[in-house]
Amino acid sequence: MTKPHLTLIDGSGFIFRAYHAMAHSKRPLTNPQGVPVGAVYVYTNMLIKLLTPSPSGGGPGWGHSRQDNQSPGTDAPLPTSPLRGEEQYIAVIFDAARKTFRNDIYPEYKANRPPAPDDLIPQFPLVRDATRALGLPAIEMEGYEADDIIATYARQACEQGMDVTIISSDKDLMQLVGPCVSMFDAMKDKQIGVAEVVEKFGVPPEKVLDVLSLIGDTSDNVPGVPSIGPKTAAELIGQFGDLDSLLARTSEIKQPKRREVIETHRAQAKLSRDLIRLENHVPLVVPLANLAFKARDHEEFAAFLAAQGFKSLLAKLGKGQEASGKSEPAATTHASSPMPHAYCTISTEAELAAWLADARKVGRLAFDTETTSLDATQAELVGFSLCSEVGRACYVPLGHKVAGDRWQVAGAAPDLFNLTPEPIPLAPDQIPIDRALALLKPVLEDTSILKIGHNIKYDMVVVKNYDTEIMPVDDTMLLSYALSAGLHGQGMDELSELHLGIRPISYDEVTGTGVKRLRFDAVEIDKASAYAAEDADITLRLYEVLKPKVAAEKLVGFYETIERPLIGVIARMEEAGIKVDVKKLTALSADFAQKIAALEREIKQLAGVDFNVASPKQLGEILFERMGLPGGKKSAKTGAYATGAEVLEELAEAGHVIAEKVLAYRGLAKLKNTYCDTLPAQINPKTGRVHTSFAMAVASTGRLSSSDPNLQNIPIRSEEGRKIREAFVADGGNVLLSADYSQIELRLLAHMADIAVLKDAFQNGEDIHAITASSVFGVPLYEMTPELRRRAKAVNFGIIYGISAHGLSVQLGIGRAEAADIINSYFETYPGIRDFMESCKDFARTHGYVETLFKRRCHVPGINDKNGARRQFSERAAINAPLQGTAADIIKKAMIAIDKGIRQETLGIKKESNPRLLLQVHDELIFELPETAVEIWSPRIKEVMEGAASLSVPLTVEVGVGKHWGEVH
Repeated sequence: MTKPHLTLIDGSGFIFRAYHAMAHSKRPLTNPQGVPVGAVYVYTNMLIKLLTPSPSGGGPGWGHSRQDNQSPGTDAPLPTSPLRGEEQYIAVIFDAARKTFRNDIYPEYKANRPPAPDDLIPQFPLVRDATRALGLPAIEMEGYEADDIIATYARQACEQGMDVTIISSDKDLMQLVGPCVSMFDAMKDKQIGVAEVVEKFGVPPEKVLDVLSLIGDTSDNVPGVPSIGPKTAAELIGQFGDLDSLLARTSEIKQPKRREVIETHRAQAKLSRDLIRLENHVPLVVPLANLAFKARDHEEFAAFLAAQGFKSLLAKLGKGQEASGKSEPAATTHASSPMPHAYCTISTEAELAAWLADARKVGRLAFDTETTSLDATQAELVGFSLCSEVGRACYVPLGHKVAGDRWQVAGAAPDLFNLTPEPIPLAPDQIPIDRALALLKPVLEDTSILKIGHNIKYDMVVVKNYDTEIMPVDDTMLLSYALSAGLHGQGMDELSELHLGIRPISYDEVTGTGVKRLRFDAVEIDKASAYAAEDADITLRLYEVLKPKVAAEKLVGFYETIERPLIGVIARMEEAGIKVDVKKLTALSADFAQKIAALEREIKQLAGVDFNVASPKQLGEILFERMGLPGGKKSAKTGAYATGAEVLEELAEAGHVIAEKVLAYRGLAKLKNTYCDTLPAQINPKTGRVHTSFAMAVASTGRLSSSDPNLQNIPIRSEEGRKIREAFVADGGNVLLSADYSQIELRLLAHMADIAVLKDAFQNGEDIHAITASSVFGVPLYEMTPELRRRAKAVNFGIIYGISAHGLSVQLGIGRAEAADIINSYFETYPGIRDFMESCKDFARTHGYVETLFKRRCHVPGINDKNGARRQFSERAAINAPLQGTAADIIKKAMIAIDKGIRQETLGIKKESNPRLLLQVHDELIFELPETAVEIWSPRIKEVMEGAASLSVPLTVEVGVGKHWGEVH
């Protein structure tokens, strides 16, 4: 009889792996309700594979062969099932929330981690639903991490004579490996036992904690000991036996610098051990016995798949319309089979010339590029696809490598290819790239031929790398965005299923997933051709559906004057990038380090004792026991005093300088880690500049968003934060010019709500916050105090976002009742604002969307939701969207007008004095231009921006010039 077996799946790890697998796709998925579900889809596939019967029989398995009917988006098949034995137990473990008992020990724990992506957050509950629909327990506990729960179940299982397999690649869990516990790394298709742990760390599993305590973990903000890497840590633990022995015998360390750094940071090493050590006595809410595996309810699972629109998975289950208990649309067809089409691969110049001649005849061409990277400024062209007639498309391969070199993985370092003696040869039957571009360039630049793409901005930046323009253009993604912003995603796959009833070939079917994913130049040409030609065909099909809908919905004027002409503007911005001074960032990092050290000395001096400032436990003891400060509260779990930001802020407001110093210490440490030490890695090595990507079809309000890196989120409020911007500089001989709309959303509120007092104030150039304070608080202007003005300012800006009494009370540090009185007084003073807000909500309830002054539709699908929290969120969005959306429209109109003026100035000539638009950061535009041209262009830019809309209040633009971004404000 085999031993009972427990399988523990690291659900949180699976979620992020699934999300990042879908991040490679240009076509995100959403469900019928418009919620993103790409990660849910991949995650569900991963669990299905877990439960797939193995060929040898005997119950649920892991999948068994690389020909094993894989679903798109899943990992490579896994080996023989670890769900062995007559008794099988299984559970999926999740992190409940970011804050755990470790944050009580060290508030900065995981502080470096960015928030979850906006499109992943709504998928968290759906992943839990998928787990339960498959009949698996989904377990999480507040205050504990998934690793702690896994450690506890593993301990209990071993004590009861079970074998345990942990499905995860988390290095922290390798502490648990032993006689009855093994791990499986699904990404690498690799079993992890004691030997593999020793190979990775140089020590057995029971010493992994000691090694990790020295190394630290930058991703979790676990400090470790500076300059001690994995090899040195293993050597030290191997020599001294464990961390405690090492710290007790540092005098025996032969290397002086190594000895000094360990002695200096001994407390930091112990803190790190406390953070990394797994808690294996968690008070489990689900007993181990309840994890016994049971066959899943296929009907329940089918209902879940139907609700999420996973029609391909439903088809595999043999379930259709009956799954949800109501009539459902038929399963979506796959474009590569039932859709009438004729696709081909072009391998000669004559064939390409004939296709391009057809495009000239019809005057339109759907165009799409295939490349080596999602970073358009660094992407190499692998091929392109063309379609000028629905159902008839081709792919032109240019840079595919010979078959057999499947080790070319996506994201691999360029040096990877130098591992072979000679460059990897191109596959046969491809047109030389220079000859293909010589034929293509005249067509792409022919103004009589419309080029249609899905997110064609990306393709414009790619071909610009080859000295080729694309004009004129149209974009199916933006056509859909104009019609449905806020209702669903704008990815090609989703729109194809929604409007055409076609499920396109997925990117994962062509390239694989995870570490197995191929770069596109390593994909075999026949597979690449089917995928790429289909892209162009579906793009043209979507165009024929969406373009008439824009006209029918009377959105042509908005689309043609704002969204469509902006495509080229954004492409040119991304191509331009902005220069970053690495030396400045390095110096700033060193400067922050010195200030952090100085603050640390001041804090210790104020405390009157030497202690580890980074240790919340020690800090709490200093503040509330040694110094006797008020407000000390101990955590029931750890017994340590809470020393979070709220506690310290209260102490600082009460005049306790040490709390103020600790807040400054923590703030500087976060700035250093988050910005100074990470931005240099995001510089394009070819240009020495940062090339952010601007998403044009994400925010329902029409705002652009920036990513890779996000340059719209660089801090500016603090002095140190502003210094980060000083590292963004003008190239030699040039300057940066910032043009920033002043209080644009308040001005729009005055105009759109028709508030006479506010309009007069803006017309007369008066202090709007002082005017509001005078009106709301009944105080003459000559008696105005800074505090009253500050309160009025908070209400003025907060009201735009539907601020609550609680929110205002927190912001101003006052009681909720007092905050409620201020808001009520505000609305009594300006009743027109309340009327405007109610009209926005009423319009949204009737139409499902609100409109900007330029007729952009911002959908608010939850406005009539029965759930009160969702409905109130949508009501706040309905109030804010017309204001924020109109502001977005205005700055877009200004960008288009300025870009047109610049291009007219340079038409046919290269004029070195003309500016380049580099960035758009909410209400601010950043230009680079020669210093000698500032007097010419500054008034022009200001004039165009202030004239971008005709309102009953003036638009005011503040212009600043400097050598770096920090100097222009």
